[in-house]
Order: sequence, then C-alpha cells, then structure tokens
Amino acid sequence: MLQVPMFKLTLTAIPKINSVCRCDARHAKLPAMTNTILILDGGTGRELARRGAPFRQPEWSALALIEGPQFVSAVHRAYVEAGADVITTNSYALVPFHIGVERFASEGVLLAARAGQLARDVADASSHSVRVAGSLPPVCGSYRPDLVDLDRARPILNVLIGALAPNVDHWLAETLSSLAEARLCAMLTAPTGKALWLSFTLEDDGATDASALRSGESVAEAAYLAQEVGAAALLFNCSQPEVMEAAISSARAILGAQSAIRIGVYANACPPMAADAKANSELSPIRADLTPEGYARFAAAWCAAGASILGGCCGIGPEHIAALRTGVTA
Repeated sequence: MLQVPMFKLTLTAIPKINSVCRCDARHAKLPAMTNTILILDGGTGRELARRGAPFRQPEWSALALIEGPQFVSAVHRAYVEAGADVITTNSYALVPFHIGVERFASEGVLLAARAGQLARDVADASSHSVRVAGSLPPVCGSYRPDLVDLDRARPILNVLIGALAPNVDHWLAETLSSLAEARLCAMLTAPTGKALWLSFTLEDDGATDASALRSGESVAEAAYLAQEVGAAALLFNCSQPEVMEAAISSARAILGAQSAIRIGVYANACPPMAADAKANSELSPIRADLTPEGYARFAAAWCAAGASILGGCCGIGPEHIAALRTGVTA
C-alpha cells in the first residue's frame, strides 16, 4: 500500500451496528507480561495468493473478501491449526488506495464487518482459545511516514473501527511508521474499551545501528508513547528479523522487566524496504534463509531478549507459525 490519493471522502451513512459483541469472555482479557508466550498468526496476503485466492493489484488481500471470502476463512484456520493464539482480521487492504474511493464509501463498512465476522467464526470454532485482533493499517501508506495525513486517516480508521468492533477482542494498529499514527489510533479506539496493541515498522536498511521507526523517531519514544496511551502491547513488524532484537532491548529498557505492556515481534521475510518504497506494487522475493527453522531461531533470540508475543508478517506462513509453537514455546 503506497498512498491514499487526495480526495474528499463522502461516506454513505454508516449503519448502527446492533449486533451484540461476540467476543467470548474467555478471550477478552490479555494476561500481563509473564513467561507465557502468545503466538500471533503470519502474513495474510501472500498466503491467500499461495492458495489460489482472487488476488491482484490494486485490491491486494482485500479482493478475497470481495470475491472469495472462503479463502480468508481457510487462511485463518490454517494459522489456528498451526497453533496461533491470535488471528488478525483481513482488513489491512480495506482502504481507498486499494479498493477505490467509491467502493470504500459504499462497501467499506460491509467489507470490514465481513473481515471481522470471518475471523470471529474461525476463532470461536477452534478447539483452543483464540483471540481476534482487529487490524488497523497505516491508511496513508505503508513504510512512508512522509505520507501521513491525520485528517485523511481519521474517517477511514473510524469506518474500520466501527465495523470491526463487534467481532474483535483487541486492536492491532500495525506497520505504523510514526508516533503520530499511533496516537491517532489510540484516540479513535479508546471509546471501544478494547485493548490496543501498537506495532511499528522499523528502519532496516542497515544505515544505522540505532533502533528507529521509519520516521526516524526512536524505539524508546515509541515505548514511552505505549505507556502514555495505555497500550497493552508494543510490537515491531514488517521489518527484517535482524533489527528486531535491538528494538526489543530498547523497548524493555524503558518499560522494565515487570511491565504489564507485552513486547512482541512479527518480522517479514522480504528484503529491506527503501524509503521511497511502493509497498504491495508487486510480490517481493522471499529470503531463502528464512525457513520455518531459520525463523524460529530468530524468534528464540527475541524471546530471550524479552518478547512475549511472536508471529510473522509478509512471507511468513502457517509452517513458520507451527515452528514457533513447537520450537519456541515447547
């Protein structure tokens, strides 16, 4: 996802959601940081493509919601069967840049509600406790803090939050490039009363040894923000595995070993993204060294550094999540 074009978003009336929240009480609360490891799911878009789901640009992973929702359910089930404790709604590409301004205005609520319903159904059918995280994407562009426009982002996020809320246990504001995006997500999700996980993408081009967001803001600043807004977890995602351990250490130095705020990681398996990246313009190549076993070795180091949520992003599939379940939490 690159950029939301300049437009005046005129939404059709958003219907009042009358459905009772289906979030089972057994899923509702996340334990504070302990030795217990939570396993998050892996990437959705590439897994949909691998399974033959409807998949093309510009719709990306959203196309399966529109034309083949059964594929979305199948991906959720695959991650649950691999051992995931948390699955994420397929709402990352439900933004005007991907599905179009007119379609978002007319169908955004319906599609986001469908994304929440599909994940909820799979979670509730699981033989083990599975929570649903409501994905809130960087609606002005992935990896591009220079494109952040809070005034444009606000109405889009409000649509997603309103439609997803009945079926999610907590929020996952993910692939955030700047603190400003995180503050906005915290403000907009607060009225729902649901826990918020904040996940930032990191500079990973090797230009600096310091842990930094793609905005140049520090991981330490992100940790202070997580405390300020009362986030339940601080995560790092969609960046190279090699930069994650340092970020965990920086965050833990601020939060402290006994903090109730969990630290988590779900890295990608792609090459580093350039500062002017056109995210999702095409499928990125996958690193050959990030086999399930190779990824699990990185995850073991993250766990030792203080992470208690482990999962995967782009290019990390069910087999990787199974390796985390058996190799890291055993």
